[in-house]
Amino acid sequence: MTGAAADPRRYEHLSRIRLEDPDAVRRAAADRPPHPGPSAGRQNLILAADHPARGALGVGDRPAVMANRHELLDRLQEALANPAVDGVLASPDIMDDLLLLGALDGKLLFGSMNRGGLAGSVNEVEDRFTGHTPAALEELGATGGKMLTRICLGDPATPAALEAAAQAINSLAERRLVAMVEPFMSVWDNGLLRNDLSTDAVVTSVAIASGLGSTSAYTWMKLPVVRDMERVLASTTMPTVLLGGDPTGSPQETYSLWEEALKLPGVQGLTVGRTLLFPKTGTVSEAVAAAAALLRTGTASNTRSEQEVSS
Repeated sequence: MTGAAADPRRYEHLSRIRLEDPDAVRRAAADRPPHPGPSAGRQNLILAADHPARGALGVGDRPAVMANRHELLDRLQEALANPAVDGVLASPDIMDDLLLLGALDGKLLFGSMNRGGLAGSVNEVEDRFTGHTPAALEELGATGGKMLTRICLGDPATPAALEAAAQAINSLAERRLVAMVEPFMSVWDNGLLRNDLSTDAVVTSVAIASGLGSTSAYTWMKLPVVRDMERVLASTTMPTVLLGGDPTGSPQETYSLWEEALKLPGVQGLTVGRTLLFPKTGTVSEAVAAAAALLRTGTASNTRSEQEVSS
């Protein structure tokens, strides 16, 4: 339940557990049933819930709408209740809450690693790793970690940010955990850092991000849906998930763009937060169901591959 009618004390037990039994988080992670894991031919729907840790609390024209943690947890639980939702990408605080609520049984877990590049900060490119560590993700039984990777040719902090991302990729790979890299070519524009969403810029960001780390064996890309996605997907052989971003157009326009991009080779699914958790129209459940309906969930691709190998 969300809104004014919700019980204001509904999450009081989380505060009590955190006070009296903080080890409950570790036990909840250890005891939860795991997800069987990603596979070719079955696209995944992953909820993104790491925006607040970077100070990004607004959705569209609704400032600070994500600041109410109780409502955010309501919406996350509503979305995760749909079995078509495979997992969550979250900062440690939200991940811990969801683990204590038992909302992540059978789900993929991706931890958000670098949240130090606060939204609107003069040091936004210097995105320090202040969230999940590879060791912590391994202990959680997570699938991997995500890193936002801004590449700003006019900002001297870029080389250090790329080096930090490479080190994180290496550390994740040593543990056989996925490194979900979200690269952007970014520019400073009137004191604000803006991501360049032209096709050429996205292709360039993929080329740079793909070369980070001493191995790419466990690297995925997390990419925006832009014009000419065929050319974007042709720039990498790595599994790719599509991000939702801050929704601007109508839901119908957004879903149509996703649907076309999801048909392209190498696309493993959607990693979306604000568009589904705070939809412009309708409920969270309706938005999640509409997104899930776009995904390939069969095994036809696997069957074809097996037949080709055996022949």
